[in-house]
Parts: sequence; structure tokens; C-alpha cells
Amino acid sequence: MAFIHGKNTVVTVDGDDLSAFTNSTEFNDGKEAHDVTCYGASRKAHSAGLGDGKITIAGVYDDGAGGPRATLKPLMAAGLPVTFLFKPEGTGAGKAQSSVSVLVTAFNESAPVADMIKWTCELQMTGALDETDQS
Repeated sequence: MAFIHGKNTVVTVDGDDLSAFTNSTEFNDGKEAHDVTCYGASRKAHSAGLGDGKITIAGVYDDGAGGPRATLKPLMAAGLPVTFLFKPEGTGAGKAQSSVSVLVTAFNESAPVADMIKWTCELQMTGALDETDQS
């Protein structure tokens, strides 16, 4: 087992590769836990519920036609699920990959006076998560 550097990460939204504009990805996957505790118990009992997750991607602004604003704002406005592809180890056979439908729920920009314009995007997972390694 080896440590993997994040510099080779690949992220695509609706087939558009945003890797060249992205410098941070938080892929938060989870499962609900339902309280099923009944009378007489000395500790809570839980049953697993549905899976759910959110993804945050962020990076440096680019005003080109394939940049993050031009790509993500129309997807948010449309309100339709699109495919998000996350390759934390980069591209290659046998490397990890996660694919899931997402809704673009937020797109934010920050323009500090002494730095580059930055952006962040929130994605809500919807439906099944496929974590089959790349072939």
C-alpha cells in the first residue's frame, strides 16, 4: 500500500473535466442511522438507513468557455441530475473511481483584493453510487 498525492486527481461534472481549475475536492459519503431504541434499553440501538452524500469542489476562477462558472452555473439553473466522476488517484486501469448523479446546489465566488478569484461548488448526490475501479 502506498500514499497517493492529490495532484493527479481528476473531477468531471456532466462530462466536462474541471481538473485544471480545481484544487480541492471533499467527497462526503454516508448513511443515515435510524434510532430503533425501545423501552427497557440501557443504550440506544440503531438501524442503517439510506445512503446520502455531498461533494464540495473548489479552485481558481477561469473565465473561459470551459471554466467552472461557464460550466456549473447553467447546470445549477437547469436543476437536473448530471454525472459526477471522481478519480482521486488520477486516470489508469485499476485506480479508484467514484461515479454518481448529482444536483448542482450552490456555486460561490470569492474575489479578494490581494489574491486570485476563487470558486466553490456544492453537489448533492442523488441515486446510486458506483465505486467500481477504472478498467
